[in-house]
Amino acid sequence: MSLPVVQLAAGPSPSPSPTESPTALVPSLQDAQESSTNAASWVEQNWSTWLAIGLKVLLILVISVVLRAVVRRAITKLIDRMNRTVQAADGPAGGTALGSLLVNVERRRQRSQAIGSVLRSVASFIILGTAALMILSAFQINLAPLLASAGVAGVAIGFGARNLVTDFLSGVFMILEDQYGVGDTIDAGVASGEVIEVGLRVTKLRGDQGEIWYVRNGEVKRIGNLSQGWATAGVDVTVRADEDLDRLKETLAEVGEKMSREEPWNELLWGPIESLGLDSVLLDSMVVRMTAKTMPGKSLTVERELRWRVKRALDAAGIRIVGGTTVIPEEEAPADPTAAVAAPSVYSNSASPQVEAASPITPARPVR
Repeated sequence: MSLPVVQLAAGPSPSPSPTESPTALVPSLQDAQESSTNAASWVEQNWSTWLAIGLKVLLILVISVVLRAVVRRAITKLIDRMNRTVQAADGPAGGTALGSLLVNVERRRQRSQAIGSVLRSVASFIILGTAALMILSAFQINLAPLLASAGVAGVAIGFGARNLVTDFLSGVFMILEDQYGVGDTIDAGVASGEVIEVGLRVTKLRGDQGEIWYVRNGEVKRIGNLSQGWATAGVDVTVRADEDLDRLKETLAEVGEKMSREEPWNELLWGPIESLGLDSVLLDSMVVRMTAKTMPGKSLTVERELRWRVKRALDAAGIRIVGGTTVIPEEEAPADPTAAVAAPSVYSNSASPQVEAASPITPARPVR
């Protein structure tokens, strides 16, 4: 008996709805094992390289730090040894007041600190910069583009900041050559006054009126230091041409000798007060020049005191000081108060015979 075959009508197969998503692939245990095996193999292959790089970087850091400390300490000891050598040379056995003032302890200390600071900064920059480049090279970083960029940037900065570089270099050489220091009175051309601060870029001056000048070191073309060595005090004494030169010379010599013995002028004067002789001779006056070597910065003080003493001594000796070409006579007759008054005229009296004689004749009236 045969079973009936039921044929179903063939229809279109149902399509999946758009809301259905494919099933996410979950990594199997075998995939995880393969990933861990690859990571372990990569670490096993490269751990020696990373260890070598780390040890190399650590060695560079240790050497650079130790070398920097050694160089800075050597610079400090060198500066201290130079200071002790100069102090021994300027000591009581072989030094003088002039030498001790030229290079005194405070000035030497300031200059040494500035020089030592510059040298230590330069040494630190060179050592640490070289160490940084070596560390980058240890990581196999190509330094050629970096160095080329640094070179181009350096040239650009050099052109843009050439004034800054000029000021810095000028300040370094001023400090190294000890051209001036704090407390010195200088004439820098653009300004003058007492130095209150010396920097690598700017020098600060205190002017005569109390103002503060900020002078860039690169702008200073000449420097006149009035506080190094010694100064000269000069006084011109102008007297009449008919004064006794011997008496004048004796009076001035007595004034200079007396002032040199008194305090505090005996400390400010580093030499005798001398009369150099006639500086100029005119028809009615002559000038005698007096000079003395003084402590730096004290020449004006000595000049004022010397003028004061010279004036009093000349007044006591009867020697008159003149200030120009006009000479006042020693004795002058008293002025006549009527000298400038004109003599009375006879014509002022209307009844005088002269007035009558000069009067016009009045014509007589005709008689009627």
